[in-house]
Amino acid sequence: MAGSTTKTVYDLFQSMECAPAAPSGDATAQAWLDHHSRSLGLFVDSKFVRPADRQSCSLADSKGRVLCSTTCAEEADISQCASSAVNGLEAWRSLSCYQRSKVLLRLVGVLGQHGQCVSELCELCEASCSPATLVRMLQYYSSWAELRDTLMSNWTPLGVVAVVSSDDCSLYSLMLKVLPALAMGNSVIIVPGRCTAPPALLLAQLFTAAGLPAGALNVLTGSDVTLGAKVAQNPNISYVTYSGNKQDGVMLSKATAGMGVPLSVSPYIGATCPFIIFETADLDSAVDEVIEAAFKKRREVCWVLCVQENVVDRVVNRLKLRLAGRKCVALSSDAERDLVDAAVQEAEHQGATLIQSCAPPPSAAQYPPTVLCGVAPASPCVATPSPGPLLPLMIFRSNTEAVTLGNHSPHGLAASIWTEDLTLALETAKSLAVGSVWVNSHSVLDPCLPVSGHKDSGTSTDGGQEGLFQFLCPSSSSSPPLPHSSPIPMDYSKFGTGARPTAVIPGDSNTASAPQSYLQFVGGKACKSVSGSSVAVQSPGGGSVLAYCPDGGRKDVRNAVEAAAKVQPGWMKKAPSARAQSLHALAKGLEAKRRDLSTSIHVQTGLSVDEADREVELSVGRLSVWAAYCDKIQGGSLPVPKPGTALSIPEPLGVLGVVLPEKNPLLSMVTILAAAIATGNAIIMVPSEKNPLPVLAFIQVLQSSDLPAGLVNVITGSRDQLTVALANHSVIKAIWYWGSAEGCQYLQHTCTSPLKTLRLFCQKDEEGSDGGKDWTRSDPALLEDMWRNAVEWKSVWISTA
Repeated sequence: MAGSTTKTVYDLFQSMECAPAAPSGDATAQAWLDHHSRSLGLFVDSKFVRPADRQSCSLADSKGRVLCSTTCAEEADISQCASSAVNGLEAWRSLSCYQRSKVLLRLVGVLGQHGQCVSELCELCEASCSPATLVRMLQYYSSWAELRDTLMSNWTPLGVVAVVSSDDCSLYSLMLKVLPALAMGNSVIIVPGRCTAPPALLLAQLFTAAGLPAGALNVLTGSDVTLGAKVAQNPNISYVTYSGNKQDGVMLSKATAGMGVPLSVSPYIGATCPFIIFETADLDSAVDEVIEAAFKKRREVCWVLCVQENVVDRVVNRLKLRLAGRKCVALSSDAERDLVDAAVQEAEHQGATLIQSCAPPPSAAQYPPTVLCGVAPASPCVATPSPGPLLPLMIFRSNTEAVTLGNHSPHGLAASIWTEDLTLALETAKSLAVGSVWVNSHSVLDPCLPVSGHKDSGTSTDGGQEGLFQFLCPSSSSSPPLPHSSPIPMDYSKFGTGARPTAVIPGDSNTASAPQSYLQFVGGKACKSVSGSSVAVQSPGGGSVLAYCPDGGRKDVRNAVEAAAKVQPGWMKKAPSARAQSLHALAKGLEAKRRDLSTSIHVQTGLSVDEADREVELSVGRLSVWAAYCDKIQGGSLPVPKPGTALSIPEPLGVLGVVLPEKNPLLSMVTILAAAIATGNAIIMVPSEKNPLPVLAFIQVLQSSDLPAGLVNVITGSRDQLTVALANHSVIKAIWYWGSAEGCQYLQHTCTSPLKTLRLFCQKDEEGSDGGKDWTRSDPALLEDMWRNAVEWKSVWISTA
């Protein structure tokens, strides 16, 4: 027909345009807000509470219209909520696994009735999570609620869990922590960000309708993430977990330092993720998907496009074709537009060329989708990407260079790989230091896939069976590792800088009776400290000098980290059976030195000869147990309800720093050492100042072992000074610490940039408590707890459709 504007199928395939979206209604969500007078209170003890004289925060939609206001909780509200959560915990925990599973499944039916309201409210608040996604999560975690006592019989719920999120966190990320915590039998206090507050309040109301006991799920709203720190200060809180952006996560970590509450953070928002296109990829599909991922209206991650040199021209041509005619993307403010303009100008100044769908408007808070071609890895738009629809494009030549570019970012959240070569895809996925890898797809989310942030993308694992253990503790643990307390007033810059104790000079000049001088162990060699000085080791009563040991410091830690970082990648790639053989050989070496080590324990700790010999015997057995663990737990295939294959793979953390306990000095050291190296890590150990001799005597066993030089390092000296050196070294990925309350608080406050995984145990000066751990017990749950804390998880999704 003449003058017709109807496009043919050929035209649509050429332009790859999407049909206009159907207008979405929000009448049901608006009615729910009107029912609450657009002033949402707190949700405590299964009902909405609106305390008088409270400040409120306004929430606006994408067009700037005020949707509603939320109440800002205060100290009295937190106390009331925590008391309600304790009562709810007792009621929820008293139910059988079957009854808890039924409650979660009943919510599926409730969502079927009110799914439209949930969907519309999420759309209004820009807190993306569809009812279908929530139903899938409920079905998955209700199954785990049913199986907890069957498959995790040696584990028990933590208690009251606080789930905190930032303003820009999605509802999916929030519920990925709330639902498993409930499924494992904990009660939960949600401290949502502004965007997720209305949907979280609605879901809490629906949970109550499904039969959740009063107080088992509470919602406290506030103006910012500092409310989470106030909640953590309540003595009834057992655990705090956070999801959102890095800035708020660091703020929460520093604010909760010294409170005695374990904290895990998942700073997924704003992470930089590589989108890698190899020459063997389906280029049309890859280009379509990268445009979909990079230029969506609301995105939680920043994508960097990496293209193999042989096909870069073809990819650029397809990008130009696909971007032609696309509309500008709305920005949140004029200030965000200024940041985008500055980033584009900086990239052009460094030689980048632009691909844009249209010319940028002279003003207004919007910008066209833009590809920055030919940027360098050090470019600001890659290292610190600005908000807005910008997609940096980098070029690589070889597979090795692609992995290098992919690992260049300080973040380690996810990566998308595009290739038809499955071998190449799996090799690349294994080499990338990220928690999730999607092959020929992107942003595949399912609750059975473990989401484990690497590097600066988190210290916890969410999703899958692996993510359940953060909400459980071994049943045999007699007390929490950190007692609740108020933060200690500290000058963090002066921690570990105190004067060293004056060395005790032996009075007897006879060299035959003089105390022995020990060496430390760095890079596979027994050596003195860099400073050349030594400190005295006192007898149990403190009346005489038993020996002298090196006074190590920051430079010794630096040398040990260099040696460990050099050898750890090769040790990680060794077959688990080869690592097991090395541990068995270490056990034989320990057995050969049994008498010397038994004597060392007897002299150092004052234990009887029989008790010291018993500790050596347990240490030999513990090495054999960890040798058996090496090749027994290796992840596996995951049942995802989508066409494709999903794998979960445990990977070592890297280089671990450990400040060892005082109690059972040999047995505790052997247990920690074996757990670390059995899983592929390298380790730097700091023996206790009080009982270092059994660990130093063990160096003889290490020297005669076949462990690679530098895999195990032992540095003696001031505990606080060496703790500071470990905390401030960027290569160390995790710190396990047994020590003072001040040391625990210092690590919580300091280990935020880059993020380090922390296991902290506050032990007493007398009869070190070790956080309730009995080292003489070979409890399966305690050993599994150590194993799970020595690895981080990677999920690999391979699309087949």
